Amino acid sequence: MEKKKVVVLLFHDGLCQVFNGLMTALSLLRAGADVTVFFGSRGINVVHKEKIKELKCRSGGPDMQGRVMRRMEEMNLPTPEDMTTMLEMEGALLLACPLNKELFEFKDEDIIDGVAVADPETFYTEIMIPADVVLTF
Repeated sequence: MEKKKVVVLLFHDGLCQVFNGLMTALSLLRAGADVTVFFGSRGINVVHKEKIKELKCRSGGPDMQGRVMRRMEEMNLPTPEDMTTMLEMEGALLLACPLNKELFEFKDEDIIDGVAVADPETFYTEIMIPADVVLTF
């Protein structure tokens, strides 16, 4: 059976959406799919070496942030940093949006290891069009 090609588009940097997108990508990868994760718009903050440590819940205020973080720790859930590392080590293709990299003034050295900048000439023709499934977070 041929592997399904899945693209996960991560356009947000809210902790809950980031967690859901990365966990979905990791689960699909482990289920045998060929997975590409594209970090665009504010989602590019997920692949910034410093900003990934500062991700916050986008609703519910500071109380919600604290509750979510405590609950994630109690459940021994991986952090976004852990999940990006797992994805890279387990064979997912991790791509940062070149436009948003420039827009947010990220330097190459700001991007976490294992993440490449997408080639706008081939991203759509070689990754998006052949994809069997495209999920957006």
